[in-house]
Amino acid sequence: MELTVNGDRYETDVPEETPLLWVLRDELGLTGTKFGCGVAACGACTVHIDGEAVRSCQIALGDVWGDVTTIEGLGRPDALHALQAAWVRHQVAQCGYCQPGQIMQAAALLAENPAPDDAQIDDWMAGNLCRCGTYSRIRAAIHDAANSLAEEA
Repeated sequence: MELTVNGDRYETDVPEETPLLWVLRDELGLTGTKFGCGVAACGACTVHIDGEAVRSCQIALGDVWGDVTTIEGLGRPDALHALQAAWVRHQVAQCGYCQPGQIMQAAALLAENPAPDDAQIDDWMAGNLCRCGTYSRIRAAIHDAANSLAEEA
């Protein structure tokens, strides 16, 4: 199987039914994407396929339909993505385990809706769980990142 992850082309010989999550972590060494529940209920494993936020624990390698972006590929090598920078400014992370999935879900939101209101953020982010309960900081960081991205445009 061949796939493109974060702009790099990879070949792997794992079975096509292997979840994308395990290919990313075990085969490619991209451990930013986390295993949470294994049933697509928590969002810790969220990545993008062709810009769409998906739960990589439930996508088989053989079902990947386009380029994959993980948390490692979200920013540029020389700069954080606006969401990553906002996460730091708002001190969103406590334990930090869910944050890669939260950020990837938020990035898909801002790509579709560059100026979401609180209700839209809450609706879009509802499938990403944070056991530390930093939801108000997540919302604030998303608004902050939306403003930063609008200023850059």
